[in-house]
Amino acid sequence: MSASSNQTETDMEPQPLFRSNNEIAVHVANLEKAEHFYGEVLGFRLLAKTTRQLEFDTGKLRLYVNLDSRPLTSFVPSFDVADREAAREYLEGAGCKPVHIATHPGLYYMRDPFGLLFDLVERNPDSAITP
Repeated sequence: MSASSNQTETDMEPQPLFRSNNEIAVHVANLEKAEHFYGEVLGFRLLAKTTRQLEFDTGKLRLYVNLDSRPLTSFVPSFDVADREAAREYLEGAGCKPVHIATHPGLYYMRDPFGLLFDLVERNPDSAITP
């Protein structure tokens, strides 16, 4: 990215650091059935449960199962960033769009210019997540 004629190198905001993490999310219409499937059928250890979300330890990945009346057809990968809003603004400038989650007011995923959906998690990029 180059500076515009109105901007000097020192005026430019630094590019956010994006790091993949070991988390994915899926959206399902029935949380009770999902708890049975992921917990009993697949044997994943349930770490946390709310009325809208389940969190499982799957071994190498942390799986978040979100209640959604209109489930997504794919999983949602996750990236850690130090400042979620700064990363969102940066990505919007690069052609990404926020996708608001109807069942979770105030939360959103990002859709890249190629149509792929992903999550941004505000977390110290140097910290490791271990399921």
